[in-house]
Amino acid sequence: MNYLEYQGKKFSVDPEGFLLDSGAFGPEWVELVRDAEEIDEITEEHREIIALLRAYFAERGRPPKVKEMTAVTGYKLKRIYDLFPSGPGKGACKMAGLPKPEGCA
Repeated sequence: MNYLEYQGKKFSVDPEGFLLDSGAFGPEWVELVRDAEEIDEITEEHREIIALLRAYFAERGRPPKVKEMTAVTGYKLKRIYDLFPSGPGKGACKMAGLPKPEGCA
């Protein structure tokens, strides 16, 4: 099993760095991914997208597919890429503490 440590917390992750236990999600995880993604600061838009993705996951038991992201978040795909440079799956879903979305390369 792979682990990442940040600010005194240890996170169990898959080989691509996605959090294995979404219950371990918290501010430290967001900061860890922010650092890895080289995002300067977490904005209200980041927080809103994270909350929407987590709500979707809680309701459906899976992260939204990349093609569903705009409907789920209300944000255009380009804006999601602006906020999460590695993309909606590898950036936004990872930061939200969700598994890698189906169909995400």
